[in-house]
Amino acid sequence: MNITTAEFVKGIIGTDPILEGRIPHVAFVGRSNAGKSSVINTLTGRKTLVKASTTPGKTQEINFFLVNGERYFVDLPGYGFAKIPEKKREKLRKMMIWYLVDAGVKPAAVALIVDANVGVTPLDRDMLDILRENHHRVILVANKIDKAKQSVRYRLKKELSITAGIPDYDIVPFSAKTGEGRDMLLRLILS
Repeated sequence: MNITTAEFVKGIIGTDPILEGRIPHVAFVGRSNAGKSSVINTLTGRKTLVKASTTPGKTQEINFFLVNGERYFVDLPGYGFAKIPEKKREKLRKMMIWYLVDAGVKPAAVALIVDANVGVTPLDRDMLDILRENHHRVILVANKIDKAKQSVRYRLKKELSITAGIPDYDIVPFSAKTGEGRDMLLRLILS
């Protein structure tokens, strides 16, 4: 699928009519600074659609982007924030869990973005548990793969598969920098 249009629609922090529509959602979750915003920008071919930041915890709403007029890409706040107060961190965590569990909408797919150089962390495992308990289709995106040596890539994918318990075919080595994995991820999230 070719993405021809992508636009920011709105950011929400709770119940909103956008959740009641019939447009399917694809959610993007992951640790702070794993590259969620960069992945969405690469998929849409728009470098500044989603504001990427080097400061953890910048995304503080659930942001909806309409793609080709037929699907929402939903950018969720990152987890594991380092530079925001504990109260705010807990509020964002609850908002993210609310969307994934209680908002009354089930995303067609959830792309869990992990830093390929870090692997699956305990926080990522916690998120995987939540996603599995709620029967979400999970695609593991190993972002920043361009920084991994070629000899490490195959081993990394196998380790991610074992660690995360996700089939090989739902793990995408991805580089927001080079575009590697873009077509594969688009096929998976739009199928």
